Amino acid sequence: MAEAGQVVESIPQERLTRRGLRDETLLVLALSLGASGVSALISFIGSVTRPGGLKDQAATLNASAAPGRPWLDLAWQLFGIATALVPVALVAHLLLREGRSLRVLGFDRAQPGRDLLRGAVIAAVIGSSGIAFYLAARGLGFNLTVVPEALPDVYWKYPVLILSALQNSVLEEVIVVGYLLRRLDQLGWTPRSSLVAASVLRGSYHLYQGVGGFIGNMVMGVVFVLLYRRWGRVGPLVVAHSLLDIGAFVGYALLAGKVSWLPTA
Repeated sequence: MAEAGQVVESIPQERLTRRGLRDETLLVLALSLGASGVSALISFIGSVTRPGGLKDQAATLNASAAPGRPWLDLAWQLFGIATALVPVALVAHLLLREGRSLRVLGFDRAQPGRDLLRGAVIAAVIGSSGIAFYLAARGLGFNLTVVPEALPDVYWKYPVLILSALQNSVLEEVIVVGYLLRRLDQLGWTPRSSLVAASVLRGSYHLYQGVGGFIGNMVMGVVFVLLYRRWGRVGPLVVAHSLLDIGAFVGYALLAGKVSWLPTA
């Protein structure tokens, strides 16, 4: 990982000035999760100013894009997943200008077994505590009822839910952890300041779920940043996030309305 202020010799120096790095980072975030944070804030304001409590409102993920038209719906679902990954392709392109690749962020197949094992352990720890925190936050009125999926019962439902989970994981971990921390390091931010920025950003684009969603994901962000600093790889984080989202999306589809402890809209 490049040290703060270090200039990579493989591209012209003017492209890696402090201002250039700052503007590049802001543009990447504006095209991806920074914009999602602003959208989530507007959604949250709408929820808290609406009559009734937060837990009586629903935040729906993976909803149908064309009800009653499964083939068109599938096309929209795949289109949304593919276009959401464009910022990751942009980050890969920007790293290539440095003579680097996504490998410098630890997003590669160099350690598949270790990444899978670490990711599974992280998911097991965070998943169990995350469910308990969500139920408590909703019960206290700090969170909306999260509906992880509302797709029709068609043959492509579960593959799309899995692809959606993978897309979320790659997008968030590559940009919010790997790319953002690298750029903030190059801009001379302290590790503590970078940790706060990345964690607050992660919490911000989950604010549409309520205060509980913001706090819970911010804490998750702290854990992920610390693990990334220790391992230097986003691979285990992508695995962990994928398992968490697959569990949430597919688990909800299988259990909603069948178990009493799982809130539904």
